Amino acid sequence: MPAKAEEIIFSAEINEKEMRDEQLIEAIERYLNGEMDAEERNAFEQLRRENAELDTRVIEHQQFTGLLKQYSERVALEKRLNAIHEEIDVHAIAEEVTIHPSWIIQLWRNHHSKISVAASIAIFAVLATLFFTGYLNNNNSYTELSREVGRLNRSTTDLKKDINAIKKGTRVIAAPDKSRGTGFAITSNGLIATSFHVVNGADSIYIQDVAGRSFKAKAIYNDPQSDVSILKVIDTTFKGLGPIPYTFKHSESDLAENVFTFGFPQDSPVYGDGRLTSANGLNGDTLDYEISVPINPGNSGGPLLDSKGNVIGIVKAKETRLEGVHFALKSGYLLNAIKNIPEDSLIKVPVLNTENGLAKLTRQQQVKKIKPYVFMVKVY
Repeated sequence: MPAKAEEIIFSAEINEKEMRDEQLIEAIERYLNGEMDAEERNAFEQLRRENAELDTRVIEHQQFTGLLKQYSERVALEKRLNAIHEEIDVHAIAEEVTIHPSWIIQLWRNHHSKISVAASIAIFAVLATLFFTGYLNNNNSYTELSREVGRLNRSTTDLKKDINAIKKGTRVIAAPDKSRGTGFAITSNGLIATSFHVVNGADSIYIQDVAGRSFKAKAIYNDPQSDVSILKVIDTTFKGLGPIPYTFKHSESDLAENVFTFGFPQDSPVYGDGRLTSANGLNGDTLDYEISVPINPGNSGGPLLDSKGNVIGIVKAKETRLEGVHFALKSGYLLNAIKNIPEDSLIKVPVLNTENGLAKLTRQQQVKKIKPYVFMVKVY
């Protein structure tokens, strides 16, 4: 083929790729700006769940546009500060103060409004700079809800009791677990879902049921980006569970829907209920729901269920600056994680329950029925 013809074909391929990229960026911007209708948005989010590369592009574009917005706001702030600074004759004020010290009060009365505004903006600019550069982000307001048990000190009374018990030979103290969370069964043969941040860095993992029985488990699939981990019980004493009573919702839930959780923020299980308050999480994150359920450290990885007993999400984190604002990963990303479990980690492909055994029960009956399927996750 002549060199000129090859050059034309190569140029056409580049133009086609550029056009596809432009179309993709345009679609991402329409999605992030809320310009898609409900049908388009659902189709796009389904594509995000199925295509990891597309999901990464959306997140990167969202972060990029956020940085551009922050930079634009900072430039505007600096322009405003400079304009106010130019209005103030700093040298004249200094001269007046030096020559006529007794006129300070009069000068303050003449210039206090401009000086106050300039000082306020200067303070705000400094704080904003510290925030955007990360100096004020040591304690992130978005707090993952795994329970750091190793940091909790037992009281002197408890320690004395342990010492006396050891002397008498009546008690053996087990090594304390580093952190705790919650997990729940997705199959009756020992597959457990939890949050990735609960088990991240674990040397060993155990799950404990409401009866206090512990079973060794291991992580067979982790998705740090969605914060999902799938565990498999590998303990020979584990004999399996009965049929899973709940189902897993494939579509998104509606605002104001009544939801509830069941988990282990303490040694005994805790129930909490509330509403689905937003279809998006922190800063518009489409992976999560915002919920008003009262949850605490240790709830991470627990199920979020709707009034009919469908699992619609996994409890994930809380916003510490606002009372009652918490987040849960949408169930679609859990289902995606289940599909991505490596085949060599399974004896057979997981078959999820499709018959809901909770829909016609009262809330008390629903909670009673899911108890055997929710576990404390202990990390060592």
